[in-house]
Amino acid sequence: MWYGCKSPVNPAVNVLQQDNWLKKDQQGNKDNINSNATSGTIKISTNPLPLKDRVAIVTGSSRGMGRVIATHLAELGAKLVINYTSSSEQADRVATQINTRYPGDSPRAVTVKADVSDPAQVKLLFDSAEQAFGSEIHVLVNSAGVLDPKYPKIADTSLEDFDRIFSVNTRGAFLCAKEAANRLKRGGGGRIILLSSSMVAALRPGFGAYAASKAAIEAMIKIMAKELKGAGITANCVAPGPIATEMFFAGKSEEMVQRVIDECPHNRLGQSDDVAPVVGFLATDASEWVNGQIIRVNGGYV
Repeated sequence: MWYGCKSPVNPAVNVLQQDNWLKKDQQGNKDNINSNATSGTIKISTNPLPLKDRVAIVTGSSRGMGRVIATHLAELGAKLVINYTSSSEQADRVATQINTRYPGDSPRAVTVKADVSDPAQVKLLFDSAEQAFGSEIHVLVNSAGVLDPKYPKIADTSLEDFDRIFSVNTRGAFLCAKEAANRLKRGGGGRIILLSSSMVAALRPGFGAYAASKAAIEAMIKIMAKELKGAGITANCVAPGPIATEMFFAGKSEEMVQRVIDECPHNRLGQSDDVAPVVGFLATDASEWVNGQIIRVNGGYV
């Protein structure tokens, strides 16, 4: 039975296609599930290091949410490029922490200074990653972002602040995603993950430029996922909020913070640790069927 469309000209062809897909699905189950005939239990095979030997670039990872995401990807086995724009001290601290925790013949994490809004520096970032690990890049996580801590109405937003926000949040995401689309490993395992914001859905006053800058990358990622058809690269957005980071607290009074907490069903702010596992999942092979999606990680805030 074909619902909502005309019957195919040659139904037998479609039946055959269905049969082939079912066989593939059953074979996939055999590859991933080990059945215990004596106990009747089913065990799902798991890999404790699903990102082992894979190279990941995490922009804006010297502090805040980016730092926690980078550390989590290292726990999953990835080799990390810690990107920063100003504080080499903070970036070095993150890399040292990872390399100390996971010692080996070569470093698991390196630091690279690059302004994501500059195309030449974005190219250098990817070049440095390939040179440092002698490998293709598998994962891009773009977490670099800024907002206006004055929280002005759109009518009061200066052109300078508007341009700064779009330069980092939108132009930076575009440049990094574009470079990744051309340079990530083909044939499976390539992952483009852009951090958006749940403010795109919340649409709170005072976040006009910021929400618009993030809405742009959500549209872009949905289109990019389709354009990468056949490449073995997925493209998704993770949209956190509200998360207790320096950027969240910037310019907010205690009353403003409390209002946000009161709007959260969990009656608390989120932590970067609430977001990192979602990014980690999207970086692994287990997320292959998740593509072109906006995943809002906000505890029910919106």
